[in-house]
Amino acid sequence: MRVFLDANILFSAAKSDGAVRALVRLLVERGHECWADAYVLAEARRNLLAKGPEALRVLDALLPHLRLAAAAPPAAVPAYEQAWLPEKDRPVLAAAIRLRCDALVTGDRTHFGAGYGRSFDGAMVHSPRSLAERLFA
Repeated sequence: MRVFLDANILFSAAKSDGAVRALVRLLVERGHECWADAYVLAEARRNLLAKGPEALRVLDALLPHLRLAAAAPPAAVPAYEQAWLPEKDRPVLAAAIRLRCDALVTGDRTHFGAGYGRSFDGAMVHSPRSLAERLFA
C-alpha cells in the first residue's frame, strides 16, 4: 500500500517514541511505501524546530525509509473535493492524490476529520488509528 504521511505524522514520529512512531515503523517493516513531499516535510521541520529541535535528528534518520517527492500545487484536486479543507491543507490531499497513494494518514482531526473514511481519487483519508486497524488488526 502507498501511504502519504501528513506533517503531523512526521512530527509525532520524530518527537515521541509512541504509537505514531510504532505505526510508521510497522508500515516500513511490512513493505508499505511511505510517502511525503517537500510541503509536509518543511512543515514538520518548522514545527520540530519550534517545539523540539532535538527531534530533528530522529526525523532525519527516518527520511531514508520514506519516498520523498517535490511539493505540488493543490490544483491536482478538483475544487469541489477540497472545499471542506482549509487552503493550507489542500496541498497535502493534492500530494496524496498526485502520488497515487492509497491512503493519506493524518492526526489533524480538526481539519481532516470530515474526510476520515472518505476516498478522494483513490486516496482514503485515515487517522493513525483507523489505518493501523485496517492494516494490522
